[in-house]
Amino acid sequence: MPFTPHKIRVGVLRGGPSPEYDVSLKTGNAILKNLPEHSDPVDILISKDGVWHESGVERSPSNILHRVDLCINGMHGAYGEDGEVQRLLENFKVPYTGSGALASALAMNKIAAKKIYKNHSLKTPFSVNLDSEDLSRKKIREIYEKLPSPFVVKPSSAGSSIGVYVVSSLPELEEAVIAAASHSPRVLVEEFIKGKEATCGVIDGFRNTEHYSLLPIEIRHKRDFFDYKAKYSDDETEEICPGNFSPEESALIKQMAIDAHKALGLRHYSRSDFIVHPRRGIYILETNTLPGLTEKSLIPKSLEAIGSNIKEFLAHLIDKALGRK
Repeated sequence: MPFTPHKIRVGVLRGGPSPEYDVSLKTGNAILKNLPEHSDPVDILISKDGVWHESGVERSPSNILHRVDLCINGMHGAYGEDGEVQRLLENFKVPYTGSGALASALAMNKIAAKKIYKNHSLKTPFSVNLDSEDLSRKKIREIYEKLPSPFVVKPSSAGSSIGVYVVSSLPELEEAVIAAASHSPRVLVEEFIKGKEATCGVIDGFRNTEHYSLLPIEIRHKRDFFDYKAKYSDDETEEICPGNFSPEESALIKQMAIDAHKALGLRHYSRSDFIVHPRRGIYILETNTLPGLTEKSLIPKSLEAIGSNIKEFLAHLIDKALGRK
């Protein structure tokens, strides 16, 4: 009688109490559709109010997690990407894809990540931080006078460019800071650097390479920056892979993506965003520990550009999570 291998029960986490709920649903759907044949998929949906469901049936996390072999984390933003769900999975001793709890929390916190970038000689835009509980007009005016206009205002911890604004005047800056503070306990105000926008993925252990860098993508759009609408609208954005960068620029983007991945202590995969200024060089903006995997997302496009696909990528992630690679 032929040997039939045990099917791996793969829990796919999606949804969650984050503004990126809808994007996470799409990432989760893409994962469920592209799992390897030897896997037994388990659809784990977490509602916006934090209630867990298995294949549409409400269940406790304990009930669900005790019956899966590993989890693929298809969540984005708060809870799924900031170390919270990672700690829960570790408590239940369930292997999972993506970075560990501490590294996830560090990368999600833009202020902490920028400090780490600087400590590892990664160029990043000059910035000033504000506590959302102390947003006096005096402090905002001091920032207005300290940084050159225009300004980039962003919450310290949010994904998909949610709560991010590019502004020029003092009234606009005041309004943007207050709006960003509604998404996070701290706000970051950065200098705006004009240049080509780039993003670059890194995959651990892919194609027999310790940290494999995908081809840098150039992002072109009609907006002030690559905001939420531009990221998820075909009409707003052109994504060119490989991007129109010089060989030197491309090599540096790839190396900086690897350096950021290592500096933040990330694992399995990540994607970092950059600005390429024609004279001042390349600046890293942030690193995403759970980049989207929808049909419109950048990691799948990068995989296609090197002759791979999301199916091969997910099979690789499963092997990494189970310690088989």
